[in-house]
Amino acid sequence: MKNQAEQATDNSGWLRHSSNVSLEEVNNTVKIPKKAGFWRKFLAFAGPGSLVAVGYVDPGNWATSIAGGARFGYTLLTVILISNLIAMLLQSLAAKLGIVTGRDLAQATRDAVGKKTAFFLWILTEIAIVATDLAEVIGSAIALNLLFGIPLLLGILITTLDVLLLLLLQKKGFRIIESIIIVLMATIFLVFVFELIVSKPEIAAVLGGYVPSFEIVTNPEMLFISLGILGATVMPHNLYLHSSIVQTRQYKRNREGRKEALKFSILDSNVSLTIAFIINSSILILGAAAFHGTGLDVSEIEAAYELLSPTVGVGIASTLFAIALLASGQNSTITGTLTGQIVMEGFINLKISPWLRRIITRLIAVVPAFIVTWMAGSRGTGDLLLWSQVVLSLQLPFAVIPLVLFTSDKKKMGEFVNPPWVKILSWLATVVILALNVFLVGYIIVTGHELG
Repeated sequence: MKNQAEQATDNSGWLRHSSNVSLEEVNNTVKIPKKAGFWRKFLAFAGPGSLVAVGYVDPGNWATSIAGGARFGYTLLTVILISNLIAMLLQSLAAKLGIVTGRDLAQATRDAVGKKTAFFLWILTEIAIVATDLAEVIGSAIALNLLFGIPLLLGILITTLDVLLLLLLQKKGFRIIESIIIVLMATIFLVFVFELIVSKPEIAAVLGGYVPSFEIVTNPEMLFISLGILGATVMPHNLYLHSSIVQTRQYKRNREGRKEALKFSILDSNVSLTIAFIINSSILILGAAAFHGTGLDVSEIEAAYELLSPTVGVGIASTLFAIALLASGQNSTITGTLTGQIVMEGFINLKISPWLRRIITRLIAVVPAFIVTWMAGSRGTGDLLLWSQVVLSLQLPFAVIPLVLFTSDKKKMGEFVNPPWVKILSWLATVVILALNVFLVGYIIVTGHELG
C-alpha cells in the first residue's frame, strides 16, 4: 500500500517537490503595477525576453551566418526563419513552465527524473554553457583585436575580467541588468540596419532565401552550416534561463496572476525574438550581399571585418561591425553566467559564490580558446566558433524533450497544459532537431572527416 508521500507525488506528477525557488536573490523582486493600462503592464513584464534574445545574437551566430551567406548566398535565410519560429515556440513553453509550476527547467527536470539522471543532464548542460562561453570569449577577443589591435591571446585573457563587471551589475538589481542588455541589443540592431542598407542586397533574392530549399538537407556542407545556425539560434541554455527569470516579476501566484504573467511574458519574448531574427537575417544577408560570388575567403570574422568596408564602399562599416561584435560578446556574458547559476542550483542543488561560479566557467572556456589560438591562430578560432555552435545543437534535445514533456503533462500543468495544436508543433520541432542531429553525427562517423 502506498504511503501518503508517494500518493502526493503521484497526484502532482513529480517524483519530488523542489524546496528552493529559482534565482532566490532576485525571485519575485520586480514590481508589477496592479491598476495600470496594457502598455504600462507590458513594460513592467518586459525584460526577460531581451535577456533570452541576447543568446540568439551572440558571436557564434556571426561566424555561422557570415559563413552561410558568403558560401551559399541567401539560401540559408530559410534556416534562420524556421529556427526563429521554433525558438519562439520553445521559449513560450519555457516561460509557461516557470510561471505555472514555480520551477525553472533544471529544477523541474530534477524533480521529475531523480538525482542521478539530473546529475548526468547537468554535466551535458554545463558542456553547452562552456560552448556558449567559448563563443563569447573568442568573439570579444576578436572585437578587441579589431578595434584596438590587442593580440588575440591577450584579448582572451582580458575577457576573464568581465566577471568583475557582471558581479557589480548584479548588486544594482535585476532591472539594471535588463536595461543594459536592452541598450546593447539596440546598438547591435541599429548597426546592422545600417550595414544592411549600405550593402544594397537584391530584395527579390533576399525574399527568395526565405523559401525552403531541398538542397539544404542534401548538401552536407550546407547542412553543417545549417546545424550551426540552428545551434546558434535555438540555444539550450536559453530554455533554462527563461524558465527562471520570468519568475522575477511580482505577479500573483494564483490562476489569474499566472494567466496575466504568461500573456505578457510570451509577448515580451516574441517581440525580442523578432528583433533577434532581424539581426540574424541581416548578418547573413550582409555576408551574402558583400561576399557571395566574390571568391573572397571570409570564413573568419576578422576577414569579414577587413573586407567589409572596401566591398560595400563605406569606410565606417568595418568599425561599426566590430563595435557590434564587442557588444554582442559582453551581452552574452551576462546571460551565460545567470544560466550557469540556474542549472547548478536546479540540477544538483549546489550553491556556490557567484565569483567562483563565474571564474570556473570562464576558465574552462578560456583554456581551449587560448590553446587553439596559440597553435592555429585566427583560423583555429574561426573553426572553434563554428564547432561550438554545433555542440549546442547536439545538446538541444536534452533540454527540449523534457520541456515539451513537462508542459504537455496535465498533472504537472493543470489547466495550463499545452493544447493539442501546441503539442503537435512542439513534437514536430523536436523531431526536426533530432533528425538533423542524427544526420550530422551519422555523416561524420561514416565519412570519418569533418565538415565545413
